[in-house]
Amino acid sequence: MTLPQTALLLRIYLGEAEHAGPHPLYETLVVKARDMGLSGATVLRGPLGFGHSGKLHSAKILDLSHNLPLVLEIVDVRSKVEAYLEAVRPLLVSTLVTVETVRVLQDGQTRYEIDP
Repeated sequence: MTLPQTALLLRIYLGEAEHAGPHPLYETLVVKARDMGLSGATVLRGPLGFGHSGKLHSAKILDLSHNLPLVLEIVDVRSKVEAYLEAVRPLLVSTLVTVETVRVLQDGQTRYEIDP
């Protein structure tokens, strides 16, 4: 599927230790995105971060946190992002979710020109 030049960027901020049943939450969210036909999903792992609790989660050798910060990113058209959010909303208990409009310059199939 070719993305339009304007799409939505969905970001879900969560912790590595969060689960949805027996599976890590990030894995459940990515599989759901694939099953719903979204254009793609990427999970990024942060070496350091904190959330609403203020507790630092770090990848330092002496800390060895098992709850590093993660960000799931998805870029797709508005209708698919909204349908996905509706489907996964019950799983997003302690997460931060952001959505912003982005300009797609290249999607692997189509390259768009940058306006001067």
